Amino acid sequence: MSDTDSFIDEVTEEVRRDRFFHALKRYGWIGGVAVALIVGGAAYREYSKAQELAAAQALGDQITAALELEEDTAQAEALASIEAETARGRAIVAMLEAGARAKAGDTTAAKDELEAVATDAEVPLIYRHIASFKALTLQADSLSIDERRLQYEALAQPGAPLALLASEQLALLDVEDGNTQAAIDRLRSISQDAGASADLKERATQVIVALGGSIEATDTPEG
Repeated sequence: MSDTDSFIDEVTEEVRRDRFFHALKRYGWIGGVAVALIVGGAAYREYSKAQELAAAQALGDQITAALELEEDTAQAEALASIEAETARGRAIVAMLEAGARAKAGDTTAAKDELEAVATDAEVPLIYRHIASFKALTLQADSLSIDERRLQYEALAQPGAPLALLASEQLALLDVEDGNTQAAIDRLRSISQDAGASADLKERATQVIVALGGSIEATDTPEG
């Protein structure tokens, strides 16, 4: 019985090998295609990365050349002629152009550029918020306190990229509106926020002191 069992096992194993090699001959091309796809996909990813890097370097070179021009208007025109391939690149170029136009005294054009970035759904959120913030700073003399407050409050929502900077502007609006205590409370909150930068904390502290308050919530401001 043992010799019979051994013979049966050998035959069974031989049949399995025959089936395997038959399947390999019949379907082996699938593995070859899979390997080709994997290799081709990796090559395409590397090519895409190289293309993106080259485009980013070219964009950086064009921006650098534009910013090296002495006249602000010339800078703005040079930046306006740059064609970026990505939404992020377009946003950066547009904000730089807006800055140059603002320096040249063309506040309206600068504001329009920034608002175009702020409303572009393809642009990453942080760039849209930066554009909105910059556009608001250019309209300090043309928008009412209530209009500016409404827009800064939208930027100051918890978790927003520029929440603390927007809160700082809201505190300054409180000062402008004569509400000193509200400004101190808001600035104190900023100065104690772990996410605030050292510069922002220092500015908040300086304004609190200038308004007659203190970092701790114990003083009543003068005036």
